[in-house]
Amino acid sequence: MTTNELHVVLGATGGTGSAVTRALAERGHRVLAVTRSGGASVPAGVETAAADVTKTDDLRRVLDGAAVVYQCAQPEYTRWEQEFPDMNRAVLAACEATGATLVFTDNLYMYAATGPISETTPQDPPTDRGRLRKRMAEELLTAHRDGRVRVRIARSSDYFGPQGTGTTLGDRLFPAIVAGKKAQWMGSLDMPHAASFLPDMGRAIAILGERDDADGRAWILPADEPLTGRAFIALAAQAAGTDPKPGTISPGMMRVAGLFSPMIRAYAEMLPQWTAPFTVDASAFLDTFGPFDVTPNRDAIAATVAWFRELPATS
Repeated sequence: MTTNELHVVLGATGGTGSAVTRALAERGHRVLAVTRSGGASVPAGVETAAADVTKTDDLRRVLDGAAVVYQCAQPEYTRWEQEFPDMNRAVLAACEATGATLVFTDNLYMYAATGPISETTPQDPPTDRGRLRKRMAEELLTAHRDGRVRVRIARSSDYFGPQGTGTTLGDRLFPAIVAGKKAQWMGSLDMPHAASFLPDMGRAIAILGERDDADGRAWILPADEPLTGRAFIALAAQAAGTDPKPGTISPGMMRVAGLFSPMIRAYAEMLPQWTAPFTVDASAFLDTFGPFDVTPNRDAIAATVAWFRELPATS
């Protein structure tokens, strides 16, 4: 694969999409960042375009000439069941029509195991969102096996980092730590939980887009050693120079809050992943694509604190 080939990132303003866009640009690729409005803030040299990722015809227009498409777009978390499958089918159909390779960014919801999770871990999702993620991935891999589209799937754990908003480890945690307020962690403070740093994810996903031997399967992306919630908060507090009180969001709290908040109600079903050790095994990725330097947790958390510190205050 050459740097003259066009790499298209769908959902380029989100946490994953912006990280992939930056990684591809840093690696010298020609990159097109696609958003609904076309108004993405992108690195120098990156092109932008507007498209509705739910409409195949709109996508075919912006994917014309693309070598690789990175599907980083997703609906609102509370609208996954209603909107995500059709969105993915539109992207799949557009890639089939244009001949582009599809790299789909995924998570670990389809695994019931507490870890270490690898590509060979049985997929027996205990949640609605896990079952949905499993179905969508199977649909993509079936299209690959049928020779319709070349597909590669990138799977990461819960992520954090610059641009990492709207997530459990993003603006639901870091602003409180920066302000020295109570920092609430999902589930247990004392269970190790794998967390993916967005710039590392971007680099790993870019590698999948470059490598033909990534075809036809899902890959667990590398991450640094898992931390407990207590250790994660302590590192963030040290970087922020604050002394927040660690706290947990218990099942009972989520049930009550979920009566008033659809978002919290949606997060509640994933709580089991935060009440037991949840770790990953990325040895298949490392064995296939070679050494990969993950950012140490201390440095990754410090960079995330610095980014959130620069955000305008919301209250």
